[in-house]
Amino acid sequence: MKSVSDQSASAIRDFLAMMAAERGAAKNTLEAYRRDLEDAAERLAARKISLDRASTPDLRTLFDDYAAAGFTASTTARKRAALRQLFRFLYAEKRRSDDPAQALEGPKRGRPLPKTLAIKDVDRLIETALQRVDQEGLSDGARLRAARLAALLELLYASGLRVSELVALPLRAARTKDRLLAVKGKGGRERLVPLTDRAKDAMTRYLDLAGDALKASPWLFPSDSESGHMTRQAFARDLKAAAAEAGIPARLVSPHVLRHAFASHLLQGGADLRIVQQLLGHADIGTTQIYTHLPDERLKGLVRDLHPLSSKD
Repeated sequence: MKSVSDQSASAIRDFLAMMAAERGAAKNTLEAYRRDLEDAAERLAARKISLDRASTPDLRTLFDDYAAAGFTASTTARKRAALRQLFRFLYAEKRRSDDPAQALEGPKRGRPLPKTLAIKDVDRLIETALQRVDQEGLSDGARLRAARLAALLELLYASGLRVSELVALPLRAARTKDRLLAVKGKGGRERLVPLTDRAKDAMTRYLDLAGDALKASPWLFPSDSESGHMTRQAFARDLKAAAAEAGIPARLVSPHVLRHAFASHLLQGGADLRIVQQLLGHADIGTTQIYTHLPDERLKGLVRDLHPLSSKD
């Protein structure tokens, strides 16, 4: 880093080491933090200010520089988040007696809600996929692909897996007798996700139709892709085709929409937010909170039934 003090460089290096070791931050996340923090350190150094000793007014001046440079709101928000994390770390480590980033004001940006599907739409989508497996006149290859898609859909809606986790499931996942499946997610963090009877039955049907075709691969959903397993793009394409067949506009359906439906429907049924956070593999519960947009009638019912001052008459 050009003209940056040793103390600033050390603060950034130690912060990144903490994020990797204690929070399991992914490589791309660490690289984004590094770029944003080094950029901040260099801009402050040009004003003869060391990042690790910067004050709140110094940081506000830095953000004035970002505005003058024409950075978008999303880029500025990302840089602000990186600085807040850094100074929170320095304060916790007693390398600073204050947190100058705590007072940084950010633009009020509402977080967009992911698209979702109603329970009846998810049921129709999965039922359509299951019916196709038994459709008359299909070739062996077409029936196997139909069974694969049915298994993918049942697994995704039963577990809330990320699409990258779903397509990379090992073959042994289909042979477990447990009702839970261990999955390695972002940052190498492991979690347990549920396996419903329907999901297990769909995997068994798929395995029976595949026969010996899966013996040469460690993956549950193998393909000739570079990774050796089905790609996210291939699953998304098959999913949209299934949606169209079920009479659901393809633009409304994606793997993440089904993950969102899994979370939303659990919360609508009364599941605890912390449990849903664990099932989704979110490191921060704030990420899970975007799934709490319950229908108005559900919210009214919760207040009516649970609020201590609500009238019972």
